[in-house]
Amino acid sequence: MDPASRGLRESATFDRATMAGIRRAADTGVYDIRGWGAKRALPHFDDLLFLGASMSRYPLEGYRERCATDVVLGDRNARHPLHLDIPVTIAGMSFGALSAQAKEALGRGASEAGTSTTTGDGGMTDEERGQSRHLVYQYLPSRYGMNPAHLRSADAIEIVLGQGAKPGGGGMLLGQKISDRVAAMRTLPAGIDQRSACRHPDWTGPDDLAIKILELREITDWRTPVYVKIGASRTYYDVKLAVAAGADVVVVDGMQGGTAATQEVFIEHVGIPTLAAVPQAVQALTELGLHRKVQLIVSGGIRTGADVAKAMALGADAVAIGTAALVALGDNDPGRADEYETLGSAAGFYDDFQDGRDPAGICTQDPELAARLDPVEGGRRLANYLRVLTMEAQTIARACGKSHLRNLEPEDLVALTVESAAMARVPLAGTSWIPGAPS
Repeated sequence: MDPASRGLRESATFDRATMAGIRRAADTGVYDIRGWGAKRALPHFDDLLFLGASMSRYPLEGYRERCATDVVLGDRNARHPLHLDIPVTIAGMSFGALSAQAKEALGRGASEAGTSTTTGDGGMTDEERGQSRHLVYQYLPSRYGMNPAHLRSADAIEIVLGQGAKPGGGGMLLGQKISDRVAAMRTLPAGIDQRSACRHPDWTGPDDLAIKILELREITDWRTPVYVKIGASRTYYDVKLAVAAGADVVVVDGMQGGTAATQEVFIEHVGIPTLAAVPQAVQALTELGLHRKVQLIVSGGIRTGADVAKAMALGADAVAIGTAALVALGDNDPGRADEYETLGSAAGFYDDFQDGRDPAGICTQDPELAARLDPVEGGRRLANYLRVLTMEAQTIARACGKSHLRNLEPEDLVALTVESAAMARVPLAGTSWIPGAPS
């Protein structure tokens, strides 16, 4: 019989998931590690609505009037900035966390859609470079797989200072995913847990970062843009410091961003929501007189074309997707429901990416599992998804009377809750009230 029908009440503080976590901790004596991102309900783009045009604004006719989607990234200092067809990019996910087939599929899909993909920790694979028209090389605190030749062959360099799921923390790659190839690329033993540093070993502050950026520019002969990626926390100050150090592009990753493996307590309790981070980043760039001159890429929980359009209306130049791209490749697919059940999980709930047993062949280094993912088919699915995101964003932009996605603006938005209105700095729907703004 259902407990509720017997008059029993579940504690909101000690619900079943919380008590299961307590029992797990008591049984094992270690904290929980998992992948994915924050699972708690957080203010997000769903809490915003667009004001479509009618009389005071005129919409564009979708079949006759163009709504452009292209974006240029990194033209502040680089001689060869990235010219992308769409403002949706693929976030950094490492070879090690992902299989070689998954990395190839990401490159294929991004190239077909006219956008960029990103290496992640552990270096660049031939599969990814070979299939990526625009490849961003991540330069991380661990320096795993760092290769000056790969820096020069990349189309942009992204210096990673933090990640949305774990700002202030380093990455993890457990021993069961450290194959001989992964170990060789990282110059570390096979089969042994690897932990990435939480900060870069050769600088301690923004002045040192400026020196590092100049070093990277010299290595690449000032050809390629230099991004700086931060995990959203003290976003306003971090963005200002990144720009002062010379960043061409700033990437802000909110706490809804995913991870291959980290402590669950980190995922759920460190950082701020993406919705709260974007206006802070835009404010910092605006005060420096560099909004739109230093481009802003937003990541962390982007799922739909509506999310893309809302991030851009708040001031982003582009967005990056990670978890959504893996779902497009086949992650957590109901077609493998029985296999997820065998692993003690369920399709749509599986988050044990650190174990290397992903039935979809995406988050694994097991050759038999990885072979399940066809990179060509995976690339096709990802390209389809990217096209849909772009078309959805265009549909909204036209409804707001915009001839380019970058013309979306905060004036096009209202909020459904007081919290989201305060974070996004747009009015509560049906009012002119922005909580916290001067009256």
